[in-house]
Amino acid sequence: MKNNTEYADYRIADELGGLELLEATYHHQNFSRHSHEGYTVGVIDNGAQRFLRNGANHIAPQDSIILVNHDEVHDGHSATEGGWSYRAIYPLPEQLASIQKDAGLNLSGSVYFPEPVVHDPELAGLLRLALYNLYHSENRLLRETLLYSALIKMIQRHGKGSDDLKEPAQAKSRMMLVKSYLDDNPQEDVSLEELARLAGVSPFHLVRQFQKYYGLPPHAYQIQSRIRLSKRLIQQGHSLLDTALKAGFHDQSHLSRHFKRTLGVTPGHYARQFK
Repeated sequence: MKNNTEYADYRIADELGGLELLEATYHHQNFSRHSHEGYTVGVIDNGAQRFLRNGANHIAPQDSIILVNHDEVHDGHSATEGGWSYRAIYPLPEQLASIQKDAGLNLSGSVYFPEPVVHDPELAGLLRLALYNLYHSENRLLRETLLYSALIKMIQRHGKGSDDLKEPAQAKSRMMLVKSYLDDNPQEDVSLEELARLAGVSPFHLVRQFQKYYGLPPHAYQIQSRIRLSKRLIQQGHSLLDTALKAGFHDQSHLSRHFKRTLGVTPGHYARQFK
């Protein structure tokens, strides 16, 4: 590490239908807890990086490989006074699935890497060569050959099928946490940022994953939770205005609009059943 100058070069390569790349040198960079839609595959060129994955801290020294699965929460900062330099790619789950299928590996489910830090000199050298050429070579056949060879070797040596894991998928368990919060606190004026922190993902990933598992974005699901609470309050004899405010709606008309859109009847019509 020659000086304290920080450098980062982010690109998207054409390979695999579009692949995110990063070359960087950091000294004072502190990555907050976040996740990526794709995997993180990084090779440490100099120094060492400390990062969180699966609730534990890990150190990746020079020539080691960092492996973070898609949607896994992680952070990152220097593990030495001199900072660290590394190269990284972020292949999407469908990209690795296509590669492992073409190679006849037949892993069950999506590819999962159990080890956060891998010490594999041969693979590290191949990944470094592939990433260097993705940046600097104009020979497409060379770039693709090196990239495919490196990723196949990485999956063969260090990957397994996610369906073989005994624990439930972390992405789904994080979304279950958000769902439970919205079910238990429908009246709360909670922000997307607060729910994202609760789940340990970015707001973008929260919206995408929540809708994937529950069919609605968080704000729409919150409305449904509020409607369910409104029904209980009406059944208990609360007035419509009191129901609206207790359930988190702005006013009675706000409740009426969403109530009718959800159930097909107005709150007043519904309340008459319990008088």
